[in-house]
Amino acid sequence: MTEEEYVSERLDNQIDWYSRKSSSCQTRYKALRLVEIIAAALIPFLSGMGEKIPGGQWIVGALGVMIALAAAAGSLFKYHENWIQYRVTSEQLKHEKFLFATRSGPYADQERFQSLVQRVESLISKEAATWAQVTKQPAKVAQGV
Repeated sequence: MTEEEYVSERLDNQIDWYSRKSSSCQTRYKALRLVEIIAAALIPFLSGMGEKIPGGQWIVGALGVMIALAAAAGSLFKYHENWIQYRVTSEQLKHEKFLFATRSGPYADQERFQSLVQRVESLISKEAATWAQVTKQPAKVAQGV
């Protein structure tokens, strides 16, 4: 595999994948948190309305369930942790690519392509190991807002 093939088929592909996954996890994390915040803000308001809203007690109960489900889903799928880890990995891979393109740092010598492959594959392997460790951890008990 040539340098150009490796950079375009492996490195650029991985940078794009980690960036897309980071954005996706960020969106999901923020959406779940927004559900929690809005539902938590509505509970005291609706509780204060008393009997003025028909079925208000049911609505308050449903909002409480929504908070619990959103918190549990965020904890189970670990969107926050994955968002951060994927972003870090994407940025590290970009950093390596720019160092390689400018022949800087570890890429200033004759073995620059071999160094790139070793460093990039090491980053990808490290991220995969981190992901496996994070997903094996039991989900935290859902925390309120």
